[in-house]
Amino acid sequence: MVGAGQLARMTHQAAIALGQSLRVLAEARDDPAAVVCSDVVLGRPDDPVALAEFVRGCDAVTYDHENVPAEQLAALAGAGVPLRPSPQALVHAQDKLVMRERLTGLGVACPPFAPVGSVREVRAFAAEHGWPVILKARRGGYDGRAVWQLTDPGHAESVLDSLPGAELLVEQRVPMRRELAALVARSPFGQGAAWPVVQTVQDHGICVQVIAPAPDLPPARAEAAQRLGLRIAGELGVVGLLAVELFEVAPSAAAPDGLLVNELAMRPHNSGHWTIEGSRTSQFEQHLRAVLDYPLGDTTSTAPVTVMANVLGAAELPAMGVDERLHHLFARFPDAKAHLYGKAERPGRKIGHVTVLGTDLDRTRGRAELAAQWMSTARWADHGEAHG
Repeated sequence: MVGAGQLARMTHQAAIALGQSLRVLAEARDDPAAVVCSDVVLGRPDDPVALAEFVRGCDAVTYDHENVPAEQLAALAGAGVPLRPSPQALVHAQDKLVMRERLTGLGVACPPFAPVGSVREVRAFAAEHGWPVILKARRGGYDGRAVWQLTDPGHAESVLDSLPGAELLVEQRVPMRRELAALVARSPFGQGAAWPVVQTVQDHGICVQVIAPAPDLPPARAEAAQRLGLRIAGELGVVGLLAVELFEVAPSAAAPDGLLVNELAMRPHNSGHWTIEGSRTSQFEQHLRAVLDYPLGDTTSTAPVTVMANVLGAAELPAMGVDERLHHLFARFPDAKAHLYGKAERPGRKIGHVTVLGTDLDRTRGRAELAAQWMSTARWADHGEAHG
């Protein structure tokens, strides 16, 4: 697995149960996966020498991030390295413009968009679609990074002046009900599997909660989202996990199912962490099954409601250490499942997540929210006995 972050760390845990050995390409010895994996190659994903050493002897190569230069991937593929997903598929998760153009060519509904390089082009787009508009870097960016909401021409000029030479696209800011995610898996010979569609809750561009299944989602729309995810995986030739981030909108001629595709990720994804406890097969095990060409696993939920809440570094570092916070969390919520990533705490950084299973949405969500808040700040802020 190229990369050694928390996704690789949790994939390593799944690999152990399958009797597999996971090698990781880590930039530092203290990367989350590097401290638990025995097979670590140190190097950067843009270093061809490190990549050549890393892939030697691997039965399959996959990724915990998309930041591998296309020319390096092309060289590996040309040498016969089994890359899953392939560079031809992965480019749609690496380049937002390539993704938008391919999906719209397939008739998949996306927000209106255009490549831009000047304020004049942004103004022309806004004249047709209205202010505000969303400006994005074509490559890189996550958790709200490299995304700007431009409110007017002056704001657009200020932002673009700070991005000389950047490759950008602009999108319409669409009125949406909420954000959803459809997580699917696909094997090399085309077997597919889909989990229940989830609702993702964002705060300043960062996912803070995932609710599975998405509450009050009409069954026909849920099925449409799953079928859409499987169709995109098939059309793009994805092998492994595909997360399709969606906007739920009012049905229209452009989006008859009430769904617009926002982003794609071809790896385990934050929206799928709930599957570790909440599904018969976790996203991490499923990703390994897919890239190793095993039959895919059962995606049935293990509880009526599962809520995953991310633990984010607090604005002020708590005096109480993580281990002591974990002790108090388990004393209060013995049913909560905590996953800590071995990362140093800093404001806004994802350092772990907490998952709670239940039967009542409000109670389960409240407990997950409170548990994650405690692990972040070492402060209880009860919203009533329903969370206790």
